[in-house]
Amino acid sequence: MTAPNAAAVKRCIQKAVEQANIQPEAIDLIDGHLTATIKDSAEVTAWNEALQRRGDDFPMINSLKSMVGHCLSAAGSIECVASVLELYNGFIYPSLNSEDPHHEISVLINPAKIPQQLIHKDIQVIAKANFGFGDVNACVILKKFQS
Repeated sequence: MTAPNAAAVKRCIQKAVEQANIQPEAIDLIDGHLTATIKDSAEVTAWNEALQRRGDDFPMINSLKSMVGHCLSAAGSIECVASVLELYNGFIYPSLNSEDPHHEISVLINPAKIPQQLIHKDIQVIAKANFGFGDVNACVILKKFQS
């Protein structure tokens, strides 16, 4: 019941991108589920495959859990608010204590794509995802409003 389904995670990401009517290269930031467990590399692999982006082409990626822990059933809501604040205020919060990423992640993406400190940057599109027990997966695409 708790084992992540890599195919379902990938499909969830792809469907979100498709339904948002954007191209994968439009994504500036991934606010991942990323729980600081051995399964983080599987999540990054799913993002790689779903977006067809890797190495230096991979978007920035962070996780609020690095600062507040895993809020369980509230994680998606709290992290979505953090993503909206990033989008609105033009910053990318750091993923604390991630200065030495797992080697399986480092071969997929440039470790510089995991912010170690606050970055002030105007971002236009964030992919926010949470992947839960029993394959209850969610990915939303948040785009800055242009009047």
